[in-house]
Amino acid sequence: MVEKVRITSGIPGLDKHMEGGFIKDSVNLISGATGTGKTILGLQYIWHGLKKGENGVYISLEQEPEDVFADAELFGWDFKKYINQKKCMVEYLSTWNLEELPVIVLEKIREIKAERFVLDTITLVCSELETDRMRSEISEFINKLKHSGATSLLICEIPEGSKALSTFGVEEYIVDGILLLHYLEFGSDSPRSLQVRKMRRTKHGSDIYPFTITKKGIELK
Repeated sequence: MVEKVRITSGIPGLDKHMEGGFIKDSVNLISGATGTGKTILGLQYIWHGLKKGENGVYISLEQEPEDVFADAELFGWDFKKYINQKKCMVEYLSTWNLEELPVIVLEKIREIKAERFVLDTITLVCSELETDRMRSEISEFINKLKHSGATSLLICEIPEGSKALSTFGVEEYIVDGILLLHYLEFGSDSPRSLQVRKMRRTKHGSDIYPFTITKKGIELK
């Protein structure tokens, strides 16, 4: 049996719960409500890769790069240094459609030979699609990502209080893995927690893992 290559998450304490990390070339959903730490996790994933010599692309459909840099600087992550070295891209796409988006993404991944990719958010992509076309078009996009050479994280927003795994109920069936982030408003010293809700071809943990957001980023307790 061929051993699967794993891409480490960069989240202390997480990889041991999913056989060492994400499967190389997989596409994974990072789902959660507002304030659960989705963007931080995505940035930490890219930063960890850069420190290991793995180039990364981070594309936001909502935040300008300067806002992303400001968030990252709180944790001591200087993305601009790696951008200047052409090892990283942090970009904002204000206008796009699903025909253009895969082309743009794949071009940027190839340009710097990125091994890690984050899209923030897939929710906005789905919101632009008609319901009857959503599953097929998102599936096509994800299949292209799987052949891009990068291991991808797609950030997904969930309505507050929802028990769903995604916004539209389609995304979770197409991706290879799902990290589900929670925020408990009352009664806990560690209000945030994480579940490895799905991870294909992986014996993953099934517990709820509390985590904290420290000066260095997310860390499982």
